[in-house]
Amino acid sequence: MLGAPWDSLCRPDKSALIAYLTAGYPDRATSAGALRAASLGADILEVGVPFSDPVADGPVIQRASFDALAAGMSLRGTLDLIAESDVACPVVLFSYLNPLLRYGFERLLADAAEAGVDGLLVTDLPVGADPAIEALVAASPLDLIPLVSPTTAPARIVEIDARASSFLYLIGRLGVTGAGVPPDAGLPEMVARVRARSTRPLAVGFGISTPAQVGAVAQVADGVVVGSALVQALGRGGVPALEALLAELAPACARTSGPVHSRV
Repeated sequence: MLGAPWDSLCRPDKSALIAYLTAGYPDRATSAGALRAASLGADILEVGVPFSDPVADGPVIQRASFDALAAGMSLRGTLDLIAESDVACPVVLFSYLNPLLRYGFERLLADAAEAGVDGLLVTDLPVGADPAIEALVAASPLDLIPLVSPTTAPARIVEIDARASSFLYLIGRLGVTGAGVPPDAGLPEMVARVRARSTRPLAVGFGISTPAQVGAVAQVADGVVVGSALVQALGRGGVPALEALLAELAPACARTSGPVHSRV
């Protein structure tokens, strides 16, 4: 079994709710309150670093990223925001590679750990693409969280799993993030295919936005990631709307068909 900070991914009675928010959206002050609120309503918090070319993201997160950049948010500002927000659950820093390289990877790892970050997910850094960066993260207090896609080959899943130190993030459908298109109808088979070749807990994201979708994914996955729907709620109604949506999503993570068997 995994220990802290990822033990919420190993509970037999429920799947972990993983909430994504873009740092600095819709403004810095609201974002700070939103990070705190999300950390109280979810089990794990993903904090997105705003980036000018977020090619894996759909229109909701793209717009949030552009608005945050326009208001002056940066990678340094994201780390400061996390440190100042009194976050109450484990934090994953979610970023594209370019901002991290510009900041300096060794400096980033030290500053992120000091800010309270527990894990790092880099959308455009495939496992094995940069062994030097992987070695730096392995020597740091942070876990590097790898992505698995619906088209990842079986041998590649084994390779990714062998290099993981925490959990795997399975992209639930092809395409970009967003609440408009739900996960693939073949998700249970997709999850089973990955589990047959991995030993790590498995979180599923992309396209999950409603309690019904969360409930369906929770029956087969160790973690359920909700992003665009939360960002949209925050932009529409501020922190109260975010809290209201989290209150609807969290109970849906309960399992009705027995525990998911992770072999960690």
